[in-house]
Amino acid sequence: MRRWNGWGDEAVEYPVPEAARLFLQAQLGLGRQGVGVTLAEALKSVPDARLPAHPLIHFEREPRLRHARGQSLPDWVALNYGRIEAFPDGVAYPESEEQVRALLEAAAAWGAMVIPYGGGTSVVGHINPLVGERPVLTIDLTRMRRLLRLDRASLLAEFEVGVVGSDLETQLNAQGFTLGHFPQSFEYSTLGGWIATRSSGQQSLYYGRIEQLFAGGHIITPVGDLDLPPLPASAAGPDLRALILGSEGRLGVITRATLRIRPLPEAESFYGVFFKEWEAGVETVRELVQSGCSLSMLRLSDPLETRLSLLLSGNERLVALAERGLNALGYHAGRCLLIFGTTGNLQDVRRGRAQVRSAARRFGGLFTGELAGKSWRKTRFLAPYLRNSLWQLGYAIDTLETAVPWAQVLPTRQAIQEAIRSSLEGFGEAALVFSHLSHVYRDGASIYTTVIFRLTADSEETLSRWRAFKHAASLAIVENGGTISHQHGVGSDHAPYLVHEKGRLGLAMIEGVRRALDPQDMMNPGKW
Repeated sequence: MRRWNGWGDEAVEYPVPEAARLFLQAQLGLGRQGVGVTLAEALKSVPDARLPAHPLIHFEREPRLRHARGQSLPDWVALNYGRIEAFPDGVAYPESEEQVRALLEAAAAWGAMVIPYGGGTSVVGHINPLVGERPVLTIDLTRMRRLLRLDRASLLAEFEVGVVGSDLETQLNAQGFTLGHFPQSFEYSTLGGWIATRSSGQQSLYYGRIEQLFAGGHIITPVGDLDLPPLPASAAGPDLRALILGSEGRLGVITRATLRIRPLPEAESFYGVFFKEWEAGVETVRELVQSGCSLSMLRLSDPLETRLSLLLSGNERLVALAERGLNALGYHAGRCLLIFGTTGNLQDVRRGRAQVRSAARRFGGLFTGELAGKSWRKTRFLAPYLRNSLWQLGYAIDTLETAVPWAQVLPTRQAIQEAIRSSLEGFGEAALVFSHLSHVYRDGASIYTTVIFRLTADSEETLSRWRAFKHAASLAIVENGGTISHQHGVGSDHAPYLVHEKGRLGLAMIEGVRRALDPQDMMNPGKW
């Protein structure tokens, strides 16, 4: 059973090791647990539905509660403190495109708003109903998850978009193929959600982002169906796929997608390299990606993230040995860990490993073999479960990300971290703020930043602190020329900052398309 007010399966735990707990307490103070509500108490707050009866729509309180919020920090606060302001009035689980059309037609007749829903893993408010007089229908697409067509010659696969990442890979792997899209939410996020938010998988350096993998698809809009053929290339005007990518449910319901797939790789390995300081690691990563390296992933953690990663590994004896060995070799408090992945045939894997070792050596890097890489791989989809454990200890965790040109990587990371720490100091609170480069390109890199701070007994006080550092960090991002979202999408949380990237004319262009496809403003209003 999936948690109603946290991350993942109720049966899965990721406890915080004692050494990590003591470190958090020393840095932030004793955690302060908020007053939580039970599922039974939360269900009492769900109001009566405002939609008429329909054979495809469920009106029970529990599915409406479970579809009311996503996985952002404000969502967790709302769920755990019993402060949900709006619920969907009904939840539908269509199993065909005909049922999707019927639901959109009914919603239009009722004047209802419609929220397309995949895995519910949004961290920026994509799936939250608005407070208002119009009723809300959530369309959960997770029963539409079949592999419809596999074109072996063209390396194309067509799926229904409610398929979650693990199920998609299982179906492809059985045929000898992979998509290779592995976001951290892989076990719960859906293909439709990836497309609607322009998702990026952990090994995008090799497989590509979702925009490179999305070859075509089918979208049901309030005014009709839009079919996007999977052409290898076209010069026939603007690419309509680019409008659907990142559309976040505002233009219609994506029901099918054709994807560019690959044969399963012959070999894959992950390794670790330590650097004495952040700057040397950044220069190594930049040189590698700009030289055309044969790698699938380059993930560079800053000193604090490196230290926490070791503490959270849970193997205190091994960590102590590693600490002593690294210190003896001159890798002290400023050390940074690079995890890199090599994917492909055996020759590619060997060449990629050799490229990294050679480049790292020039910048003082210490290659440490597969131990760190295997540890990362083992927990790559378990890390979000730490949110549950930290919450129980009285600490909140949030993340934000951007992408900037290489010339701005160093100052932008520093500006984001300083903005967050300064904003929380205004509340008399400390924070642990750390970052890593999670995706890299020839012209720049993404900066993924994590914040850990103490909860309060007052939900509004916790949210006030979140709003303060979120705004400060967002301003630091746009002032340094970064995108407001590299992989999480816009939703409602990032919407105020979108104008800095798109400009008013750009937003007007997008709004014109939206009005053409949704004249009644029924599709997920309030999101970007």
